[in-house]
Amino acid sequence: MKILVTGGAGFIGSAVVRQAIARGDEVVTLDALTYAGSEMNLMDVANNPRHVLVKADIRDRHAVDAALADHAPDAIMHLAAESHVDRSIDGPGDFIQTNIVGTYNLLEAARAYWQRRGQPDVFRFHHISTDEVFGTLGKDGAFHETTPYAPNSPYSSSKAASDHLVRAWGETYGLPVVLSNCSNNYGPYQLTEKLIPLMLLKAMAGKEMPVYGAGENVRDWLFVEDHASALLRILDQGTLGRSYNVGGNEERSNIEIVHLICAYLDARAPKAAPHADLIRFVTDRPGHDFRYAIDASRIKDELGWEPSVTLEEGLKATLDWYFDNPEWVEDAQRRAGGGKRLGTGA
Repeated sequence: MKILVTGGAGFIGSAVVRQAIARGDEVVTLDALTYAGSEMNLMDVANNPRHVLVKADIRDRHAVDAALADHAPDAIMHLAAESHVDRSIDGPGDFIQTNIVGTYNLLEAARAYWQRRGQPDVFRFHHISTDEVFGTLGKDGAFHETTPYAPNSPYSSSKAASDHLVRAWGETYGLPVVLSNCSNNYGPYQLTEKLIPLMLLKAMAGKEMPVYGAGENVRDWLFVEDHASALLRILDQGTLGRSYNVGGNEERSNIEIVHLICAYLDARAPKAAPHADLIRFVTDRPGHDFRYAIDASRIKDELGWEPSVTLEEGLKATLDWYFDNPEWVEDAQRRAGGGKRLGTGA
């Protein structure tokens, strides 16, 4: 099929693009190429005749309409979003405009496009979201697809709003939609302001590794390549109007992740060990959710998908990749602002 992937030059989006091309699909990447997206993320498919990059912003309805008319996709996978909680604390306006208004523009453009083409049965609009829309958990329990929404940050609330819009366009207008909510992704090409690459690069440079609070916040860690395979499975086989939680079945606290990174570095650069001496606990960010956990039984039972790698396997592959791609890291550091502390605006 031909798939239009919004945000396809970003971290998760580029993994989807690479996998879709590898399995034989045609892909149109629509990306505004802000700080979070880069053509370097698409180097593996840059010269592939089945891939085209369209520089456009989902907030620009005319540009979205033009992309759909010019490329006539069979499906849309919507990954374009502002996605960093700390940035949403300092500047929530961009999150409202991109995640809510941008999703509205895309839904309306998709609806008009689908109707002009005679409402083909094969068309799909797959909206990709986050487990953060469900709020926070205590020490027990997990998020299910039916868990009530209770977002706590400007980022998660903007994603919750976009989820509701997609559901409404499916129910009210009959747009063939499917949704997914994922746990914390990690892997190659992740922007360097996120926990794993940030901690790695700080320690490699001999700098302090800042950990929020006591580092006890727990996340379910999902390798990005596994996530991409789940998204394509949902696109192909997911039931219309249904949502699917995608998790890695790997709950770990932030401080556990940081210690795993330190152990990796101790083995790779023993002269600088112990890297754990660089850990510094810093003031927690406002509204920091304590724990997320995903119950991913629906996607396993209905679609036969489950993660293929353990956290240890995925983390090693990720850290190796950052070591082996210094040019990408240097470019990403410039785009991410050089690892400055964000999220203090509250």
